[in-house]
Amino acid sequence: MESAQPSQGSLSWRLSSHPITLLTFLAFRVSSLLVYLFGVIFTDNMVMIFIITILLLAADFYYLKNIAGRRLVGLRWWNEVDPSSGDSRWVFESSDPATRSINPTDSRFFWLAIYAQPVLWVALAILALVRLKFMWLPLVAIAITLTITNSLAFSRCDKFSQASNIAGSALYSGNLAGSLASNMFGRLFTFGRS
Repeated sequence: MESAQPSQGSLSWRLSSHPITLLTFLAFRVSSLLVYLFGVIFTDNMVMIFIITILLLAADFYYLKNIAGRRLVGLRWWNEVDPSSGDSRWVFESSDPATRSINPTDSRFFWLAIYAQPVLWVALAILALVRLKFMWLPLVAIAITLTITNSLAFSRCDKFSQASNIAGSALYSGNLAGSLASNMFGRLFTFGRS
């Protein structure tokens, strides 16, 4: 009897284009939850659990934002602050779909983990409130803040990349981009001569 091969897009890390990146990403996501749960259930050493969980959450935030998002789904984001005005602006970056194809397995793991972790942290916050363990709430609040920030930023980054791909294909299909660019530069140089 032959074993059935998993189809592309199924949740099997063996189908990943970047298995080390995927497994590291999942390890950071799961380890922060497990350390927190271990601390709440089995130990009274809150300080040590707090520190380890914060370090794991920070590593997860950094790894997801700068490495896993770029390698697994071709997305990256960051926040820039204008030093003169102090204004903050979000920058979204996506890989060119013409030069890079996204593995469906990587994409499913990525988006499932991105949205599942904040939900689990919210459930743990509710559990801490019900069990009257208010000392753990600051840690859970930090975890919720970091995971929701990444979730929202990657969601916006994905929407931005889809919108720019649609706009880019519309502009390039009718040679509209060339005429817009030549009109813009023509006006710029004629304005300078007046």
